[in-house]
Amino acid sequence: DDEVRIVCADMTTGNPSGSPFVSTIGGLEPEAMTGWAAYAGGVVWALREHGLPARGLNIAFAGEVPLGSGLSSSAALECSIALATCAAWGVPDTLALRRDLVSACVRAEQDVAGAPTGGMDQTVSLFGQAGHALLIDCASWQTTPVPWRLPDGVQLLVVDTRASHALVDGQYGSRRDECAAAARALGVGSLRDVCDDDVPDTLVDPMLRRRVRHVLTENNRVGTAVEALTDSDPARLGQTFAESHASMRDDFEISCPQLDAVVETAMSCAAYGARMTGGGFGGCAIVLADADRIPRIRIAVDHAFRERGWPEPGFLDAVASEGARRVTDPR
Repeated sequence: DDEVRIVCADMTTGNPSGSPFVSTIGGLEPEAMTGWAAYAGGVVWALREHGLPARGLNIAFAGEVPLGSGLSSSAALECSIALATCAAWGVPDTLALRRDLVSACVRAEQDVAGAPTGGMDQTVSLFGQAGHALLIDCASWQTTPVPWRLPDGVQLLVVDTRASHALVDGQYGSRRDECAAAARALGVGSLRDVCDDDVPDTLVDPMLRRRVRHVLTENNRVGTAVEALTDSDPARLGQTFAESHASMRDDFEISCPQLDAVVETAMSCAAYGARMTGGGFGGCAIVLADADRIPRIRIAVDHAFRERGWPEPGFLDAVASEGARRVTDPR
């Protein structure tokens, strides 16, 4: 049949009764989907619009990625549903399909969920490889796996500040608008086309100068981070983390007191580096440190939050893992 039924096992955002979202393939429209259904049903809608052989299906999903934490929970959901839907429709999982799925998932998030995101999160979710970082060229969307080559005992710790953020609340979109305005003022199609680091000084608006300076220096830091991984140099990689956070705090202005506290505390405990991650204004920070430093960092961050009267932070160990895939035996 052509009925689409989607049920969420452990999230109630937008559907507190826990009842399933029900529609038909032909009846899936952006304005009819809200909450989690906008992400899950939005993907099915986008795949239908892409011309895939759509038919009815039942979808049940559950998730463990913290919501609103800057850890790409929406992209994880979208990409897993996209792959599962294609499998149910008999569409082979190919490299070309995965490229199309990135576009479909971005379209679902932009046109249905209303979040003005790019495609970085979805690209990582679909092209990530175990034991590797992923270098993404956002002009061509070419991806290059970079071995996560650091000395034994160097770990990546995720600190959830519990300061929830939402990319649909306008602040994230305003940064995109500001970058677009700066690009127009500089006569380029994208800020990555600015080749001279002195160019931002020609802008009259000091706020736009800061935004451009962040983009230019952050792009340079990406190259430095790749070199640090290639050279197995955690100190240099950590320095890029620290510089990146300072730039996001001061020039792009997307940090918050909780994120700054995590970074400052981790650095005071001899971490190699720390920075916020995600779209900003809350969410998580990541800390690069030797394993024997991690317990001290966790205790210090927890103490810093208690002193300020903030909710208790959460901690996750991050491992470079494979992206979305079909699992035939979940054990």
